[in-house]
Amino acid sequence: MKKAIVALSISMALAMTGCGDKSNSQLNEVDTVKTPAASQEQTVEQEYLLLVDKFFKDQLELEPIYATFVGVNDFNDQFGDGLSDEYLTKRHNLNKRYLAEVKKLDRSQLPADLRLSYDMFTYDRNVALADETFPNHFMPMNQFYSTVISMVQLGSGESAQPFKTVEDYRNWEKRLLGFIEWMKQAQVRMNEGIESKVVLPRVLVDRIIPQLSAQLVTNPEKSLFYTPITLMPASFSAEEKATLTEEYTKLIADKLLPGLTELRDYFQNTYLKSARASDGWWGLPNGKVWYQHLANTHTTTTMPVDEIHKIGLDEVARILSEMDKVRQQVGFKGDLTDFFASLSSEPQYFFDDRQGLVDGYMVLKDKINAELPKYFNVMPKADYVVKPVESFREQSAAGASYESPAVDGSRPGVFYINTYNLKAQPKWGMTTLSLHEAAPGHHFQIAIKQELTGVPEFQRFGNYTAFEEGWALYAEYLGIEMGLFEDPYQYFGKLSDEMLRAMRLVVDTGLHAKGWTREQAIQYMMDNSPMAESDIIAEVERYMAIPGQALSYKVGQLKILSLRAQAEQALGDKFDLKAFHDQILTSGSLPMEVMELKVNEWIASQK
Repeated sequence: MKKAIVALSISMALAMTGCGDKSNSQLNEVDTVKTPAASQEQTVEQEYLLLVDKFFKDQLELEPIYATFVGVNDFNDQFGDGLSDEYLTKRHNLNKRYLAEVKKLDRSQLPADLRLSYDMFTYDRNVALADETFPNHFMPMNQFYSTVISMVQLGSGESAQPFKTVEDYRNWEKRLLGFIEWMKQAQVRMNEGIESKVVLPRVLVDRIIPQLSAQLVTNPEKSLFYTPITLMPASFSAEEKATLTEEYTKLIADKLLPGLTELRDYFQNTYLKSARASDGWWGLPNGKVWYQHLANTHTTTTMPVDEIHKIGLDEVARILSEMDKVRQQVGFKGDLTDFFASLSSEPQYFFDDRQGLVDGYMVLKDKINAELPKYFNVMPKADYVVKPVESFREQSAAGASYESPAVDGSRPGVFYINTYNLKAQPKWGMTTLSLHEAAPGHHFQIAIKQELTGVPEFQRFGNYTAFEEGWALYAEYLGIEMGLFEDPYQYFGKLSDEMLRAMRLVVDTGLHAKGWTREQAIQYMMDNSPMAESDIIAEVERYMAIPGQALSYKVGQLKILSLRAQAEQALGDKFDLKAFHDQILTSGSLPMEVMELKVNEWIASQK
């Protein structure tokens, strides 16, 4: 069956590699933040807004690809040097300096909405400073977040990188040169990781090598990086087209393909033999402490991993019981294991062709959209489209994902559905998947966040996985109230997806804190769900690559449901579900504690 992927955009995946700007020398200053001179009449509110606005601009200069994704095109020609010591120093000083400056402001003098913003800003700076105490830069890519694939997507003409003018094309050439340098720097960092025993598991390296090999074509015109040439606007002159074609062909043939070959050979001939045999983070130096930090970061809580593991076990047991009730309701004669096998194999539960699957989601889009006004006051202006995952990444991509719309409204959001293995995309899983990835899940939350006005920019573009994935999982729950799960098979699909998120609590903590092997994790998921084995393997290897991220879904959903129950109990007849959704969606993505504070203040105001 399908498995929903993280809602992190490609910009975040690239930001993880630390795309920086060497020219930004002012970021090395550690004393004070240079903001416009404050007059005696300037309020704390004005000082705060100036401060966080200055931070956001400095951050974009340090992270040029992130800037492209948020619609700032000043740095479209830069890739960044995000693995260098210089970059790491700049990033540290940026966070340290702004944390010190914001703490000088009197939080109590801010209005309520900016007190929440203040809490988010200080939270972010503290987490960033804690994160840099761990050697993330020794593992700059994995099979799930591949900078190579992300660059292919940027160059596709369907992502954030613009290709409208000759200057746009020149910018992309320069950014590709920066990427080529990054590949060399990545090998240096991975060599340091080998010396420090901070390396990827061997099985993940085995996955990376064919991803890189797939890019190594003999004819530059067959390279996916040649795509912009096939998209040149008709307004370009014949001379401009000829010049750009020659330049791109030469760049790909003489520099890019040799760089990619060198990176592939490095993984194949050097890194693979030094990769670790352990599957979890516990096998790294200080690995259990590092994993607890990652669990805290992704869930935006301080929950011990043992507690998270126990919650997962309890949720798995509860959902299994609900699944068995569905089995009885539909009159299936075998046991639950037999029911799983039936739903995972019988032809009536699957589409025969790829387009039929995509068309089915378009029908669902209209059905769900008709219900949304009953539950929401605020809805996104941007629309979304349903597209199949591109062929070049479909074999390694998750079952589904979402990419946010362009900030300027020029491109809709995209709900990607992986049509590679139709047996992993059962019809009974479609309603819950659409609710999660599109509306009112990721598309609603992320598009609304980008469209906010009157809030600091860092709030419009920041993200917390527990909030964003917790909301998407809550959106699946909301489908029950919308009447979208009256078909017991579709309701089983909802339970199956919820089971995935519950199993993640068990498996992720098992792998990284309790010494589970990859095989143990795969077997646990096979025993407790109807998922296709290929999906289970991809899921487990994803958890191996990005520990802690998978914990955020269920933890976030449980917190939102808890706050809703608290509000319903406190307000009784005064409780307004649309107004509650307004509180959750109209301040951007929030850490769990900040979200709880906001809802509690709203409850008090309604009383």
